[in-house]
Amino acid sequence: MRISADQGRCLGAGQCVLSAPDRFDQSELGLVEVLDPEVPEGDEKRFRDILDLCPSQALSLEA
Repeated sequence: MRISADQGRCLGAGQCVLSAPDRFDQSELGLVEVLDPEVPEGDEKRFRDILDLCPSQALSLEA
């Protein structure tokens, strides 16, 4: 699975960065940047929980 980000939907709340700073960062405009899109096997639930924290639902998982 891979993490996908829609910067057009991103509000810059930063919940993803706070929850997984090893995977997410924010651009100079405050928009989400995915540092490593690959989700390790067995870590899907953790990332689904993190993605659920996004108020704009700008993040998703793709098979």
